[in-house]
Order: sequence, then C-alpha cells, then structure tokens
Amino acid sequence: MATADERIQILKMVEARQITAEEGAKLLDALEKADKEPRAAPTRTSRWFRVRVTDLHTGKQKVNVSIPLSLVEVGLKMGARFAPQTEGIDFEQIVKAIREGAEGRIVDVEDEDGGEHVEISIE
Repeated sequence: MATADERIQILKMVEARQITAEEGAKLLDALEKADKEPRAAPTRTSRWFRVRVTDLHTGKQKVNVSIPLSLVEVGLKMGARFAPQTEGIDFEQIVKAIREGAEGRIVDVEDEDGGEHVEISIE
C-alpha cells in the first residue's frame, strides 16, 4: 500500500520542478493502481530508488530524486529525461537487481567529458 510519504514525495518533486505535473499525475496513478494489485506480505518498510547527479567541477548536486521502489519501472523511463546520455547503463539489469532485493549503491558512473557523477541506489 502506498504511504502518504510516497505521495508527498511525488508532489514535492512536482513542486521542485524535478518532474512535470503530468509525470507526477502518472506516478500518483501508478501508486493507486499498485495499491489495488494483490501483493505478497511485505518484508520491510518502504524502500526508495534514488538518483543523484553531481557536477564534478563544483561538487553541487544537479539532481537528487527519490522514487518509491514500487514505481521504479515507471521512474526509470522518466529518468531518461534527467540523464538522456545513459550509455553504459543497463536499465534491465537495474530492474533485475531490484527485483532480487539489491540494496545500497547499484550504479556509480563518472562522465568526465560531461563533468557529471551519477549514483543510483536503493535505500
């Protein structure tokens, strides 16, 4: 069941202009649909899929997005908007790792030409 925190996080992402209102509506709709699907008994509390993009030159975060793990497949598709240059990242492998219960940092890439550091983790 989607928590109020998950819904609030999506609304905060819209407010911060990290995602569009349309994308936020799709995520909220996906949360509602996920609530209606039968699930196995949960083994732990809510988990998050987090993407951080940091400027290598300044050290400042350019992107810091957390998506409820239950929406990760939708989020990965939308994530292409934040990092259209995703060569070398196998999104199918990321989804597989998540389904198998991976935790912690699952992707850590530095793009020296683009001056960005991308981290993807499950928290």
